[in-house]
Amino acid sequence: MGFGGISIWQLLIILVIVVMIFGTKKLRNMGGDLGTAVKGFKKSVKEDPSSDVTSKSQAEESDKDGEDLGAMTEDSTEKKDNT
Repeated sequence: MGFGGISIWQLLIILVIVVMIFGTKKLRNMGGDLGTAVKGFKKSVKEDPSSDVTSKSQAEESDKDGEDLGAMTEDSTEKKDNT
């Protein structure tokens, strides 16, 4: 007996049918995508909470830089309107 009353031969027949339906290339791509997703999940679980604080502070700094650029753009637009 195999898994839950399914023998190894029944599992092999199911595997052959799945390969015939989807093809090996598509199954390989799906397996690679699944592996990448699992690796990304494991990486995010292992990350330190302190790294989240660091990335948030970096994001805030980049927002401040963006505001400065917006002010410079407004100044240059005003100069064009005056001419």
